[in-house]
Formats: sequence, structure tokens, C-alpha cells
Amino acid sequence: MMILDQILHNTTLLAAVLAWFVAQALKVILTLLSERRLDLGRMYGSGGMPSSHSALVTAMTTCIGKIYGFDAPIFAVSCVFSLVVMYDAAGVRRAAGKQAKAIKYLFTHVNVPLEENLKELLGHTPAQVVCGAILGIFIGSFF
Repeated sequence: MMILDQILHNTTLLAAVLAWFVAQALKVILTLLSERRLDLGRMYGSGGMPSSHSALVTAMTTCIGKIYGFDAPIFAVSCVFSLVVMYDAAGVRRAAGKQAKAIKYLFTHVNVPLEENLKELLGHTPAQVVCGAILGIFIGSFF
């Protein structure tokens, strides 16, 4: 029980998970407002506004900076990790989503069925990453 108690009182972990949850909930709300439909799949789906990956890692990094100091080596490691995650979200994963869309288009126009549905909404635009990062910093600041 001691390990579970420690996990439940880990403010850095709690801030990160809360930031992820808020970002995912915002995706549901924004989809409801913009498309007039309730899509609860956005709670666990990737891509979209804001980036929950960015929110999660920046909340974690903000907490680490507040706890250990912004000059601590663990803050530097967390900051670099966050930058890699955000770069990947806006770069590699977004490119993979664009490729999936192009592949679907090609298969549709040559009348060849795809064996499985390719997921197009994988990555984020830079604005989605920045909004997720701001959300994460904001939430991390309160822990």
C-alpha cells in the first residue's frame, strides 16, 4: 500500500495526468462546438487541439522545475524530453498522418480495398502543440 500511496501523492505525476486529461476533455468539447457532435472517442484519440502529449510533458517539466529548481539536471533532462515529444508530435507523427491520407486517396482512386483503415489523425499542427504546451505549463504551475 505504501507504493500506491506514494504514487497517489506524486504531485509531478498528478499534474502530468491532469494536464493530459484536461487536454483530451477539451478535444471532446471543441469537437462538440465545431462539428455539433459528441465524439467521446476524442478522449483517448491522438491528434487534434490541444496536444495532450505536449500538455502532459510540459506539466511534468514545470513541476520538476518548481520542485528541484530550473537549474537542476533533472529539469534539463525533462525539458529535452519534452522538446523531443513535441517535435515528434508536430513532425514525424503529423507526416505519418498525411501519408495515411495520401495512401487512402490512392487506394480509393484505383479501386483497391485497404486491408485496414489507416489512421489519419496522428500528429499535431504547431499551433496545437503550442496550445498543449501552454496548458501543461499552466496546470503544472499550480502543483
